[in-house]
Amino acid sequence: MKKIFFLVFISILSSCVSVKKHNEKRETPVSAEKLKQDVDYAYNKLQKLHPNLYWYISKDSLDFKFDSLKTTISKPLKPNEFYQKFAPIIAKIREGHLRLYPFEKRLTKKEIRDLKNQKGLLSRYNFVLDGDRVFVKDNTDKIPNMAVGTEILKIKDIPIKDLLEKYRPFVNSDGYNKTFLKYSLERRWPSFFTAEFGILDSVKVETKFNNEVKTFYLNREKVSKEEKKKEETANKKLTKSETGKVKDYNILTKSYNRDLQFPTKDSTIAYMKIKTFSGTYSRKFYKQSFATLKKSPAKYLLIDIRDNLGGSLYEINNLYSYLVSDEFKFINDIEVTSRSAMFQADYLANFPILVKPLAIMVYPFYLVGTALSTKKVNEKIYLRNNGIFALKKPKKNNFKGKVYVLINGSSFSAASILPSKLKDEKRAFLVGEETGGANDGTVAGRYSTEKLKNSKLYLPIGLMLIQPNIKFTHTKKGVVPDQEIIPTLEEILQKKDVQLDWVMAEINKENPSRF
Repeated sequence: MKKIFFLVFISILSSCVSVKKHNEKRETPVSAEKLKQDVDYAYNKLQKLHPNLYWYISKDSLDFKFDSLKTTISKPLKPNEFYQKFAPIIAKIREGHLRLYPFEKRLTKKEIRDLKNQKGLLSRYNFVLDGDRVFVKDNTDKIPNMAVGTEILKIKDIPIKDLLEKYRPFVNSDGYNKTFLKYSLERRWPSFFTAEFGILDSVKVETKFNNEVKTFYLNREKVSKEEKKKEETANKKLTKSETGKVKDYNILTKSYNRDLQFPTKDSTIAYMKIKTFSGTYSRKFYKQSFATLKKSPAKYLLIDIRDNLGGSLYEINNLYSYLVSDEFKFINDIEVTSRSAMFQADYLANFPILVKPLAIMVYPFYLVGTALSTKKVNEKIYLRNNGIFALKKPKKNNFKGKVYVLINGSSFSAASILPSKLKDEKRAFLVGEETGGANDGTVAGRYSTEKLKNSKLYLPIGLMLIQPNIKFTHTKKGVVPDQEIIPTLEEILQKKDVQLDWVMAEINKENPSRF
């Protein structure tokens, strides 16, 4: 209870702290002794709260890395200089959900207001990495000099190779998986760049396209009133669509999170794209989709969870119930470090600001429920089954045809747990790349966000060991596809979907008469 009221009190005080004072702390060096205290504090919290800290690295090895880090801190460092030393050590734990966050700059109200009326800089593009090279994958706004396939050579006169080399140690994946690292760096290097150099109005860029090298400035453009009104009208229309996807439209990605299509004229093939397992509106989507599948002549279901970073365990458990015909247990009992570990969870993080006062009043009941939710088995502590992960019956409209699942290195967390279970039960044929999340589970669910007292860096620690109910592979890697197909750089830039094409060709081989 004290922790909750303390967090509320701090949040109220923090709103009164001036932006100037906050940002001054970012530029103020912290003594070596205090930074070493932060290292010890973080490691102590990891040992107390992380339920499988030594899954991918031995205790001796991790002890050595933390001790070695402290020996390298011999002078005062600014918080984000400390971050650059500490973040790679956290990454060595090899837990994709576990990452250290830098001390972010706080913006004034005017700066926030101005940014809302401006377009992004590097965020307006999607990039693809090929080793130490970066190429423009998408340029939806058709900004000049940044055509698809353009290679970024330098930014602010810094070779892109040097930037990637600096940022690469900050990203990690589950275990010894390597596919996730590429996708993660593709997404995050612009954020690392912004964290290092600030929010810029323009940036000098050197590029290469069709063997022609150009140097120019990318500028942050203002959003016109006409553009803003047009976008708001389009979003309003789409979110009120009558297509059965009501409210599942994602305004940020300008697409539906989930979609069901029949790509062939005879409707014997169904294609289901799931961009995120957010849980939001998922129950209605699957109920409608599988009712539609039941009435259709579909014999094949293609589930595409490429670039799906995971989300709700409830959603994947529910989806799985539509894919099987027998009773099943989807997730093993969830392991935690102690009976009190869940007391440390970020309780208020799940509530909107207006509901927080009510949440505080309910907190004592949460504590009692949490205290009664654990059990001890063979000296280990588990959360008692809450119904979601008990033995489940399949849905009446379960799909009985052949299932293909498309995966890649950016299929992470829940989007790795689902194909892991499907593969173990031999219920689906997996096509694509090894997933970015581990085959045998992950540490996530609820978090305890620890703020390092002196450097002000944040370290969210997963409290729950979540594992699918399977025969574990112990490979310490991701879910391996039954058919590996890795697209080339040229195929990616040309928007060729070689993985989906392979599945369609395979179905054609099985039923040549249907074409």
